[in-house]
Formats: sequence, C-alpha cells, structure tokens
Amino acid sequence: MFSGDLGACHTPLLRAPRSPYRADTLVLESTYGDRNHENRATRKQRLQAAINKALQNQGTVLIPAFSIGRTQELLYELEELINGDGYQRCPSPGIDATEPNTPTNFNNLPIILDSPLAARITAAYRDLQPFWNNEAHARLQQGRKPLAFDNLLTVNSHAEHQKMVNHLAHSARPAIVIAGSGMCTAGRIVNYLKAMLGDVSQTEGTPGREIQRNGPQQGTVLLDGERYRIRAGVQSIGGYSAHADQQGLLRFVKGIKRRPRDIRLVHGEEGAKRALMGELGKLCNWTIVR
Repeated sequence: MFSGDLGACHTPLLRAPRSPYRADTLVLESTYGDRNHENRATRKQRLQAAINKALQNQGTVLIPAFSIGRTQELLYELEELINGDGYQRCPSPGIDATEPNTPTNFNNLPIILDSPLAARITAAYRDLQPFWNNEAHARLQQGRKPLAFDNLLTVNSHAEHQKMVNHLAHSARPAIVIAGSGMCTAGRIVNYLKAMLGDVSQTEGTPGREIQRNGPQQGTVLLDGERYRIRAGVQSIGGYSAHADQQGLLRFVKGIKRRPRDIRLVHGEEGAKRALMGELGKLCNWTIVR
C-alpha cells in the first residue's frame, strides 16, 4: 500500500482520506510527521488579520502557493472572508493589527490568481464538485461560487503577468496575489517579490524559508542571483498544506483493520521521519524503516 500525498482530513474540497481494510507493507509519506497543522478557525483568523494589516497600510498581500491543494484552500477561505463567514471582528492573538476593515472593503478587494497551472487545477476542482464534502455542497446550494467568485481575477499570459506586477508595484492599490511557486524558488511569485519586497507596505504569507527567517529582522533574500532587502511585513500561516499532519498520518494507520507487518516512511525530512517513527512505535510492535 502506497499512501502517496495522503491529504488533510479537514478540507471541504476533498473528502477525508479513508484507510484501507488491510496492508501487508505500508509505504507512508511523512512530510509533516513531526508536527500538526493549525486548525481551520485559527488559520482563518490569522489570514484575516494579516490581510487587514496590509489593507490598512495600502499594501499588496503576496501569497506564494502550490498549484494543487493550497491554492484552492486559500480561494475557498478568501471567499469566506468576503462573505463574512465565521471571521472575527477583532485581530487574532499575537498579530499586530487594528480593527479589521468592513465587509464592504473586502467586497471590493481584487484577488489575483497569477498561475496558469493553478488556474487549470482550480477549473478541475470546479468540475469535480460532486466529490466536495457536505460543507462545500451547502455553500453551492446557497448560490455561492467558492472557486469562481466575482473578486477573483485570473492572469494567464506572461504579458498580462508583467503588466500586473508593474501595476501593483506602482499604483499602491490594495490587492491579494496568489502565485507560484510555493517555496519562492521560481515562478511568477519571484517577480512580485523582487518588485515589492522593498516596500514596507507589503505583507506576504507562507514564504520561502529565507524570507521567513530573515524577514522579521529586515534581512535579505537571494532571488535570481541577486540580494534583495526585505522591508515588507512577513507573516507565516500554517495549516494550508495539502499533506496530512502527524495526527492525520497516525489516524490513517490506526484505521487499517488488518495492520501491516512493516511500514516504510518516505517523502519527509529526517527529523519528521524520526518523530513519526516514534509515534507509530507506540501503536504497535511492527518494523518501521525510514
């Protein structure tokens, strides 16, 4: 049994993973084997607070995101923000933000999806609506479009992308940009970062490790062979990964009725594998290889 990328159990756009009845040998991913995701309520509050602060500074929110899974989760929750579903009217603990903007401001906020691949995957998600869970179906029955709402603008061609980067860099118009790649190693997000990291009014979420580490100290980041000073605000928000966390991985294994003789851990850093190996060892006396 190969788990592949197992998937989180709380996403409304995918049904929760189901354990097989049996497995002789289980090859299990371990990407988040050493940690658990933020719950949906917490991550939504943190997302709202980060966006509010950027809007108050007349800045653009740059969100590096992977095309499959994370982008669609973000769009779903941004549609919630626009409609005011379950969002608090006060900042989340630990985030320096004043009173959030009114829903009217959110209704007029452009949300820009600048990734041709993510746009195609999002269209595929829309075609697969029968496989969404009950929460998402309830939203559809209300006449809402979680992945195709009015604020959503899609940028396809390279020329359109360059025009959007220049427009946002010089107009100081508040907006939210979702672009790849999720690790900021390549893709269109790099052009936005090069154009906007030096602007203190910008906010940026789920960035590459160097930006996460150096951003709070206004350090630097290497982009396309050149060092850029980070004057933008940096906010890391967990919980949007398409991978199952430690609890989800353990739940998947515990759900196997006829448990495997051995488990082989793959697709994770050494620390994550080691932590998951320890937790699995508490469940049963089986052979675990990392």
